[in-house]
Amino acid sequence: MTNEPPYLAIAAELRRRIRSGELSPGDRVPSTRAVTREWGVAMATATKALGVLRQEGLVRPEPGVGTVVLARTGRGTGSGTGRGAGPGTGSGAGPDPEPLSRERLVAAALELADAEGLNGLTMRRVATALGVSTMTLYRHVPGKAELVRLMADAACGEVPLGPVPPEWRVGLERGARWLRGVYSRHRWMAHAMASFTRPVATRNAMAYTEWVLRSLRGTPLTHTEKLHAHLLIFAYVQGLSMADDLEEQARQDTGISDGEWMEQNEPRFDAIQAGGSYPELNSVTSGGGFGLDLDALFEFGLQRTLDGIASMIDETSG
Repeated sequence: MTNEPPYLAIAAELRRRIRSGELSPGDRVPSTRAVTREWGVAMATATKALGVLRQEGLVRPEPGVGTVVLARTGRGTGSGTGRGAGPGTGSGAGPDPEPLSRERLVAAALELADAEGLNGLTMRRVATALGVSTMTLYRHVPGKAELVRLMADAACGEVPLGPVPPEWRVGLERGARWLRGVYSRHRWMAHAMASFTRPVATRNAMAYTEWVLRSLRGTPLTHTEKLHAHLLIFAYVQGLSMADDLEEQARQDTGISDGEWMEQNEPRFDAIQAGGSYPELNSVTSGGGFGLDLDALFEFGLQRTLDGIASMIDETSG
């Protein structure tokens, strides 16, 4: 590498891949998280590198996809001005080739939040990623809160739920797994949707609630019981998804895997348990056969929750 700033060196390499055809129009370029892994840089550096390519018109964020390569319409290899034509081997970036839209703004914010969480999402960081001034963003959204609302709506609209199954339990299962899928793709969502008394008002989130309630339409549950059943499952999925997000943050903060962390801390747990005050805990963890898997825990808890709702439906129908 040269002595130029790391983000420019990364941008130059990605630019080379685009112009050589390694990355074709429509291909997804490495995300900020992938850039940090490949080059060993901070998220901020990765965001600036992708921001350079956006400013040059080589790539653009696509909702639900990521940052993709644009088709080049300029002729030659010089510093054309057409869409996707960035500078050649010479001077710096030109102006953004197309006006900023709310869709592009939301897509860029989604990519940033997916990589760094809501704490890393600021209007200034999003503006840098898009290659525009921070004030330009305020022409489309009044502030971060509204931007997060739009991001949540976009995230909930990525994958359709499909038709409501005729059997209520199948519907609630599918709805719970759909919601967990949203949170798995966008870990920050569990925190953005955390309040029950002040829910985020979005069309797609409301459509999910409507879908779940339709799953319960043929049951004898009261209106309140149906809503409580929906919120119970929502809270369950949200709680485990928050744990997912905290686990990911811990891995990023410490730089070690869950197994490595447990290996380092196992002697401390063993020393505490050796006192003999935890016979039941010792009985279920002895032999080293237990390994906590959040996906397995999710399935276990979901089925027990649905068993409880089933019991209530049977009692009500009787």
